[in-house]
Order: sequence, then C-alpha cells, then structure tokens
Amino acid sequence: MAKPVIAITGPERGAFGPRLLVALAVRWYGGIPLQLKPSSKLDAQQFSGVVITGGHDIDPVLYAAKAEVQPKYDSARDELELAVIKQAAANDLPLLGICRGAQLLNVSRGGSLLQQLTKLRQHTSKRWTVLPLKTLCLSEADSTLQAIFQCQKARINSLHNQAIDKLGKGLQVVGRDLDNIVQAVEDPSVAFVLGVQWHPEFLLFIRCQRHLFKAVVNHARRH
Repeated sequence: MAKPVIAITGPERGAFGPRLLVALAVRWYGGIPLQLKPSSKLDAQQFSGVVITGGHDIDPVLYAAKAEVQPKYDSARDELELAVIKQAAANDLPLLGICRGAQLLNVSRGGSLLQQLTKLRQHTSKRWTVLPLKTLCLSEADSTLQAIFQCQKARINSLHNQAIDKLGKGLQVVGRDLDNIVQAVEDPSVAFVLGVQWHPEFLLFIRCQRHLFKAVVNHARRH
C-alpha cells in the first residue's frame, strides 16, 4: 500500500522547528510529509491528509472584527491555509488544525475568535510554555478526541493568547481547559476534522499526543 502524503502548512519563512517535529511524527506513522507555504502551487491531488500548524494571529478582518491587540498577521498564509481547508473539505480529507490551525478552521466556518485571553484566565497560568503544565478536560465521551486519548483529562501546553469564541458551522466543542476556554473542536459529521488549541508536536514524548498524528495518517491511508 502506498504511503499517504500529508500536507503540512506554514509560513513562507521560519517555524522550522514545529514543522520539522510534525514531519517527524508523520514519517513515524508511515506518512510522507509535504511542506506547503504561501508560494507553493496548491494541488489537492498531491496529498491525502492535512496538518495546519501554529503561528501568528489570524487577521480579524476574516471574522469581521477590529484588531484588539498589536497586529502581527500573515495574510498570504491566511489565504493559503483557507484554500487548503476548503480543498480538504471538498475532498473529504482528514485534517488536524494546531493552535492557529484550529482557530482558522473555526473562522473558515463562520466562527470568531477571542483576541485576548489574559483577563479570562483565573485558574490557569498566563505563561506560555511548551511543557504540559495545563489541563485539558474532554467534554464528549463519544468524540474522535476521546477515542484517541482514551481519558477524561490530559496534560497540554499553551503557546497562544487567542482562542475560539463563536463556534463555526458544523463544529462541536470536545475539550476545554480549567478556565472553560475552548481547547478542542471537531466535526462529528465527517471521518476526521479536528482542531486542538495546544501544540502536540512539542509533546511527542506523550503517547496520546503522538496518536493525533497517527490518526491523521491512518485516516489518510484509508482515504
């Protein structure tokens, strides 16, 4: 059986570490990573699964809002990844959105974002860290995420200051943190579309975190 090609999106420059770690996880589970950046020629026939990686904030114009924080946007990347999300949906491809990727998945379906989380944190640290120092509470017993993690709570990291607010069409919240901030969403009507607010590529030493990438590859192989 041919190895499935997994598209890994990112900025034109930078983010080498996270994209390398995602690629390593994809290869570990039998996939072939394909790095896509804004200058890449987009052809949905090239890949059978998608990982939208983390990065800069999403331009709030995409969800009809004004900027509430110092802007640091990447419109070219927004355009690429929205096109990739659209093509993945049209071809029923498995998709994992990481941090910014989860947020963009939500925005692509008409949802909106909270642009500043600092004031909303009462029970968790405001500090950014790649270490698994925060708690994920899974909220749906029959979710895809529950099937992967096989637990009700898990340790996660946090490298974001924005998160999902209004939920996009067809998405379901399947995980929150101790401040009730959305940490995971998925589309229960399709085989595999999952967005996670944390960065599992930095937690590959934890089995359930690795299995997020295993799930993408396995679904792509079946596709």
